[in-house]
Amino acid sequence: MNKQSGIRYLHEHREAGSSQPVPVEVTRIRDTVVAGLGDLLQGAFDAVDDSLFELANNARSNNEQNRYFEAMREIRIKRKGVERHFQNTVAQFFANPPHTGPVQEETLSRQANADSLALVGNDDLEEQVALNAMITKAKAHFQGPLLQLQTRFSQVYAGATDESPVNPMAPEHLCSAFKEAIQALEIQIRERLILLKQFDRYVVSNLGMLLDEANRILVQAGVIPNFRYHGKSGQQHSATEGQSAAGNPKSSVGSHENRQDGGAGSNAVFEQIHQLLARQRANAGVPSRQYDPSIRVIGGNELVSLLASLPFNTQAGAEHNLSAGEPITIDLRKAIQQILAQANTNDGKKPALKEMDEDLINLVSMLFEFILDDYNLSAPVQVLISRLQIPILKVVIKDKSFFSKTTHPARKLLNALARAGIGWSNSDEKTRDKLYEKIHGIVQRILSEFDGDIALFEALNNEFEEFLAKENRKASLVEQRTRESERGRIKSQKAQELVDRVIKERVARYRLPEPTYNILINGWSRVMFLAYLRDDVEHRWQESVKVVDDLIWCLHPHQEDAERDQWVRVVPGLLKSLRAGLEEVSYNAAKLDDTMSQLKHELAEAFRASSSMEFSEPPPAAEDKQDEDARSKAELQPEDAAIAEFMAQIDGIEIGNWVEFRLVNGASFRCKLSAIIEEADCFVFVNRMGLKVIEKTRVELAHEMRRGRMTLLEQGAFIDRALDAVVGSLRSKTA
Repeated sequence: MNKQSGIRYLHEHREAGSSQPVPVEVTRIRDTVVAGLGDLLQGAFDAVDDSLFELANNARSNNEQNRYFEAMREIRIKRKGVERHFQNTVAQFFANPPHTGPVQEETLSRQANADSLALVGNDDLEEQVALNAMITKAKAHFQGPLLQLQTRFSQVYAGATDESPVNPMAPEHLCSAFKEAIQALEIQIRERLILLKQFDRYVVSNLGMLLDEANRILVQAGVIPNFRYHGKSGQQHSATEGQSAAGNPKSSVGSHENRQDGGAGSNAVFEQIHQLLARQRANAGVPSRQYDPSIRVIGGNELVSLLASLPFNTQAGAEHNLSAGEPITIDLRKAIQQILAQANTNDGKKPALKEMDEDLINLVSMLFEFILDDYNLSAPVQVLISRLQIPILKVVIKDKSFFSKTTHPARKLLNALARAGIGWSNSDEKTRDKLYEKIHGIVQRILSEFDGDIALFEALNNEFEEFLAKENRKASLVEQRTRESERGRIKSQKAQELVDRVIKERVARYRLPEPTYNILINGWSRVMFLAYLRDDVEHRWQESVKVVDDLIWCLHPHQEDAERDQWVRVVPGLLKSLRAGLEEVSYNAAKLDDTMSQLKHELAEAFRASSSMEFSEPPPAAEDKQDEDARSKAELQPEDAAIAEFMAQIDGIEIGNWVEFRLVNGASFRCKLSAIIEEADCFVFVNRMGLKVIEKTRVELAHEMRRGRMTLLEQGAFIDRALDAVVGSLRSKTA
């Protein structure tokens, strides 16, 4: 391996670091992260095992096949050690965190210069390129959470500075820890790249939930609770600014108002939409009202005051059940025109809106039209969010950055509500649901308390995020238990099927003595079952199969001297293995001695007799069955072609994606993909509480999708999708 790798840098840094105790705030994060990474790494190793097994099955030569099997065996043997090494290294990062700032980047860049790369072997270079790509992708994908976490960790650890920040969870550290851990594996570069690929897929790509949990724990501990990250520019608000805003909510609202007509960056999306709407008006020949002397243009603050007279508190028709009935569509423009018509004007001029305010009203109307048409929103949340049209209109009149800033409090709250309710089904009993009660209460508070102070949305969002964190922790534990239970059940089912098939194939050819048959069917089958389940650790499966083959062979007649000599050598070990295995599974413990005595008698008779076993006729119509299978396969080919495109979509579903199934009777339910158990071709789905609701094979899912009974649900930021749809619609109309 390259002696100048980043691994050596991190290793030396840890050795040189002080062995100070982990700060109290970080202890929970360390335990959570180490356990979470351990679970993710197990999934990665399982996937590696499956990949190598498939490559071995499809190998073009015996040498290639042996290579994959040897790699699979090497990884299985050393897997626990690699997992332990990786987790210990990550835990050490929290005790002596390596720096993640310019110091390390400069060091690594010096190590990666042209002269040093010339000394690196091709295999090492391929491995480093794969790691660098993995790190770059993770840092781009989790840019916001990583920056927040780095800033908070740098405040927690005494030795960190702005020039030399720390982040024990930085992707480069985790990847280097894994690279260091797998050095013990004696495998070739192709297998090593497969291992890195699965580490990227199962561990690095799922870092988001661990980063969010770490940030949440630090926020609860009071470490920069008001940190805000704004997009790729990397701009942020300091804790001081956040605290001053929290101490004076109205000053924060005022700052929003002062910025609403400010830099183009904060209003870029709205400016784009405003131009598209202006182009529509120009194409339609609508005259501008700006210089019309008979019109008095109403400004933003006056419009907000007029909106207060709209009776949005009673829109639901049932004050205490806002989700009753269908989603409400309000013609905002018509409602405001009615208010303007009733407004008193001392100068006799006709009141009218600014074109920009009119565009805001149109835009909010279009957003809520999308909301009411969005199939991805569950029905209860759709109804509740539809009640918020006028409050959101008030928000955007005060602060147009709602459309451009993903961190805007009102936008974050709407996204959180939609995301949390994605798993709801129409059949759920909402009145007993804590999450429903929470969302219902939030909407009710906005309708009754919102007076233009955007700080209300921020307070509600923080409260909702804390509530969700607690609920998600409970659901995650239940889901993990469900996943482990299903993996165990399916592995047990597969083990039983394999054991039954192996024994059936072997005993079908011979008419065995009754004691021998009973031992194999009722006793040794349990030994084989346990051997298969423990094979990853104990590697006893092949030995258990060999016992069956040896027993049947010893019951054959043997006339040749060499065979009889071999019989004498095999039988003592065979009887010893049989007794040990049967004792382990507690087979008929009271009569085990009698059973073994009968077996010894049968074996002795077989040795003396010229013929102790009779051949049974082969299963009838075996060839016919093969022909029938071939015909069935041929008949299925057109159907396979029909679902090919749906199979590709099924392959694109990832763990955590939500889908909706529709039953034949018209009912529907939503669930989340929790596990893909590849060895059994099984997709396990759970509800939002983590409980299993359904399992299907890949082909079954493709058929469900082809029949329109399964729909993939989009999980991107809700408002982002709505804005994209609105902008796309406007562009098509003005093209």
